[in-house]
Amino acid sequence: MAFVFRRAAATNFRRYSTAAPPSAPGTSSKTGLYIGVTSVLGLAAAYYYMQDTPAPATPKVPLTSALDKDNFVDLKLKKIEPYNHNTAKFTFELPPNTASLLPVAACVVIKTAPGKEDPDHPPLLDAKGKPYVRPYTPISPSDHPEEITFLIKKYDTGKVTPYLHAMKPGQTIGIKGPFPKTPYQENQYEHIGMIAGGSGLTPMYQIIQHALSLPNDKTKITFLFSNVSEADILMRETLDAWAQKHPDRLKIVYALDKGSDKWDGPTGYVTKEMVQKYLPAPSDKVQILICGPPGQVKSVAGAKDGMKQGELGGVLKELGYTQEQVFKF
Repeated sequence: MAFVFRRAAATNFRRYSTAAPPSAPGTSSKTGLYIGVTSVLGLAAAYYYMQDTPAPATPKVPLTSALDKDNFVDLKLKKIEPYNHNTAKFTFELPPNTASLLPVAACVVIKTAPGKEDPDHPPLLDAKGKPYVRPYTPISPSDHPEEITFLIKKYDTGKVTPYLHAMKPGQTIGIKGPFPKTPYQENQYEHIGMIAGGSGLTPMYQIIQHALSLPNDKTKITFLFSNVSEADILMRETLDAWAQKHPDRLKIVYALDKGSDKWDGPTGYVTKEMVQKYLPAPSDKVQILICGPPGQVKSVAGAKDGMKQGELGGVLKELGYTQEQVFKF
C-alpha cells in the first residue's frame, strides 16, 4: 500500500509541479491544481486510515473440554514447581483451544499408568496388577486454556504421591473426569464455613477462586485451615492476597498443631470451641464444607461411608448443624 501511495503521489506532484494541465473551456488552471492536490491528500488520508485501523479481530475459538468423564485421557507433564518441603505444583498440557472446564466444585481421578510404554516411567500397579486411581482437585481455573495444574503433597508412606513426584516433564499420566461434588451457586448461601487440613485445601481453593470471580456474588466465606506447622500452610500468599482484596467476603483463619512462641493463632486440632468462635452458626442460610485426613473428618463431621457422605457426627452434630448443611469432600 505504501508503495502504491508513493507512486501515485509522485505522479501527481510531477504533473502539477512542472506544468498545469490543459484547461477545459471555462476552467482555470488553478482549478486543476486544486483537484490534483485534493487527490493527493485523499490518497494520503486513505493510506493513514488503513495504517491506523486495526485489522478485524480473529474470532476466538470457543474452548472445549479436554477431559472425558468415561475414559482416561493421557496428558503430558509440562512442568513441576516445588512449593515447599513436601508439596509441588504439577502442570499438565492440554490440547489447543481446550481447558478442563470442570464445574465447581469437581475433581478428576489420576491413574498411575501412562498410555504408552515408557521404560523410565513404568506403571505403578497394586497387588492385583491394576494401576492405582486417586482423586485430585485442580487449583487452576476451570477456563484456563491449554493447561491444568494440581497441588500435590508427597506422603513418603503412600503409594501414589511418591510415584507422581518422581515424574519428569514430558512423561504422561492418565486423567479422567470431571466428577462433580457439591455445585456452587452464587448467593445460594449467606455464609459458607470451610474446614480443611493440609492438602484438603484444594477443593476449598477451587470454590473460593470461583466465588470471588463472580461480580454479583455476595456470599461470605470463612476458611478454618489447619496444618502441622507454618511451613506446611499451602497457597498462603494467594489466600492472604484474596482476603486482603475481598475483606467483606473472605476471612482466613490458620490453625497449627503446634505453633511456635511467636504464633498468635489457634493451636491444636479443630475443636468445638474453634468452630463456635470462627465459623457461622447453624442456619438454613449457612453451609459447612470439610476436607482433610479421615481422622479429622471423622472428628469434626463424622466418617464418610466410602464415596457416600455418611451420617453427620462429631463436633458439627454437637453444635446443631444438620446433615443438609454439611458436605464432606
